[in-house]
Amino acid sequence: MEAFKLKIPILYEDNHLLIVEKPINIPVQKDDSKDDDLLSILKDDLKIRYKKPGNVYLGLVHRLDRPVGGAILFAKTSKAASRLANQMRKLEIDRTYLAVTRGTIKESNRQLKHYLLKDRSKNKVFSVNKDTKGAKKASLKYEVIERKNNLTLVQVKLETGRSHQIRVQLKEAGYPLYGDQKYGENVNKKGQQIALWSYQLSFIHPVKKELTEIKSIPPKETYPWSVWEK
Repeated sequence: MEAFKLKIPILYEDNHLLIVEKPINIPVQKDDSKDDDLLSILKDDLKIRYKKPGNVYLGLVHRLDRPVGGAILFAKTSKAASRLANQMRKLEIDRTYLAVTRGTIKESNRQLKHYLLKDRSKNKVFSVNKDTKGAKKASLKYEVIERKNNLTLVQVKLETGRSHQIRVQLKEAGYPLYGDQKYGENVNKKGQQIALWSYQLSFIHPVKKELTEIKSIPPKETYPWSVWEK
């Protein structure tokens, strides 16, 4: 199945949930760019596919940065949205990402902890002292999958859900993401696509109460994903 506009792959759908593969470089919801956004596209698609009159409900459960692609979860009912939001607050929705970093990461696995502060006027996040007003604790774990060509493929599990968290924390550890101009401007060239992908979502279905796991694979034909055979 595909959403009619932009041919967005549908990874899972039932009466309560919609999980799609977000295309790169489109916003999840309306922003100042006024570009087509994923939420509006999917609402239009549901309205047409199910011949729904009036407004269509679709709840945003979590977000992905505009340049990031991969699995993203929406709720088709307010009940599902409320229950999933509660799971998010309790950190019960496991979100796993794949990323390619610049440089060869030596540690096979590691937990990163920082305090982050977002400058909304610049739409940029900074690592700061924990006593800084407005700073929020950020934590993630990464595991190295493979190293090649002065690049490292890592699997990242979020333990908190801060804005730009993976990008900032790996940069602070000395390994900016391939293609990330915002947090790796010294090693990336303009026009390169950020190598960060929402790979897996794992959660308890809000109605069926079953473990639900959905995966999305990065585009193997696109560099630097094409470097890796796995």
